Amino acid sequence: MKSCLSYVMKSEAKKKVMSQNNIILTTGTYDLIKDHVRRKKVTPQEEELLLSELKHATQVLRKNLPEDVVSINRKVTYKDHNTNQEKTILLVGPEKVKVSKNKISVLSDEGIAMVGYKVGDLIEWPAKKGSLKLEILKVEAEA
Repeated sequence: MKSCLSYVMKSEAKKKVMSQNNIILTTGTYDLIKDHVRRKKVTPQEEELLLSELKHATQVLRKNLPEDVVSINRKVTYKDHNTNQEKTILLVGPEKVKVSKNKISVLSDEGIAMVGYKVGDLIEWPAKKGSLKLEILKVEAEA
């Protein structure tokens, strides 16, 4: 009986993490994340959430991606509600990461949590390094 109740409580917790809005991704980003999940590079909880989000995601061509949506080659300012700090990063593909220049991979904990979401969204994400709570404040095209 206890394990059944525990399962129900875990299922309820997962529902709180998932966004009520469908994410918007370019086809290339969609494929990159799908491959990342397929290669088991995420936790089981992240895998479940990502597969659900990918299933309901809207795929668009890069030229049709709304300007306020987090994607590769976009500068993102967000607030980390766990540390109460704001940070600005450039989200890049995994091969272009330069942490010293705030170029963060779309497949990093923060990147995978925010990609596809838009300005004003508050995301709670069960990342490998601990639960994230991020609010997207600003999204800009790379200069």
